[in-house]
Amino acid sequence: MTSKMIFLAAAFLLLASPIFAQTPGGTADLHLPFAYLAMGIASGLCGLGQGKAVASATEAMARNPGAQAGIRFALILGLVLIESLALYTLVITYVAK
Repeated sequence: MTSKMIFLAAAFLLLASPIFAQTPGGTADLHLPFAYLAMGIASGLCGLGQGKAVASATEAMARNPGAQAGIRFALILGLVLIESLALYTLVITYVAK
């Protein structure tokens, strides 16, 4: 088990080394890894926010079934705004290239 973990760690280190290679122009471009890191953070936080929003909306609909239409509208609007964060970050990731 331990030898598998060591081999896996070595493989990851060898595969990650081209990230820090120089570009043909001679300038190091470190914007791309940071853009990918930002995309990962934004996607993770969007997932947490969407989960919290859906859980709260489900609980609200269960407590007050008469207000389902208003709750559903607020839920969809909130999910759209939360997802826009991930889409803006995705656009920034492509601009950083």
